[in-house]
Amino acid sequence: MLGSLCTLITALTCVSGVTVVIQKPPVVMVRKGETATMDCNLGTVTDQSARWYRQIPGGVPLYILRVRHDWSSPKYDTGFPSSRHTATHQSTSDYRLAINNVEEGDSAVYYCQTWDDSAKEHVSR
Repeated sequence: MLGSLCTLITALTCVSGVTVVIQKPPVVMVRKGETATMDCNLGTVTDQSARWYRQIPGGVPLYILRVRHDWSSPKYDTGFPSSRHTATHQSTSDYRLAINNVEEGDSAVYYCQTWDDSAKEHVSR
């Protein structure tokens, strides 16, 4: 018998004139209990943190964590369970969010965001 499938969607939005943040894959489908991973590239931003948010349909985006290439571990939102959510970096602009032991309640839209110093605003994808 197949386990439940969970769909995790990475948000696709554009901000013109500033850094383009790229998130992939656009949709992640995994079975309950598996690990879901999604990647975020901060474009030309190399000295800022990546922030991850999740949004359940009809709800507001909820902050999960921040990660930065020169930190030893992510900084989690107070009250957010960090045991199943981890974040790593592959370079100063490439980041990965992993959700271990996925549950049905993890189905949501996930956003990656950073600060663009030159534009003085947050950009997300």
